[in-house]
Amino acid sequence: MNKYDLPFTLLADESKEVVKKYGVWGPKKFMGRAYEGTSRMSFLIDPEGKVARVYEKVKPGDHAGEVLRDRAAIDG
Repeated sequence: MNKYDLPFTLLADESKEVVKKYGVWGPKKFMGRAYEGTSRMSFLIDPEGKVARVYEKVKPGDHAGEVLRDRAAIDG
């Protein structure tokens, strides 16, 4: 956090507790190989700590703008 001067705290979920609670940990396939992993999803959390929006299909190139628009709508 300090190294890059981020305005938020990063989470290291080494025990997979958070990904399991959000339902994004589970079976995946890549190039015919099955394995357990994290699905690419995002969650927008409102100022009260509630999930305001779930992004199930994240496209990295468009996602930041989408989240910023949604956050602006929440902020009013």
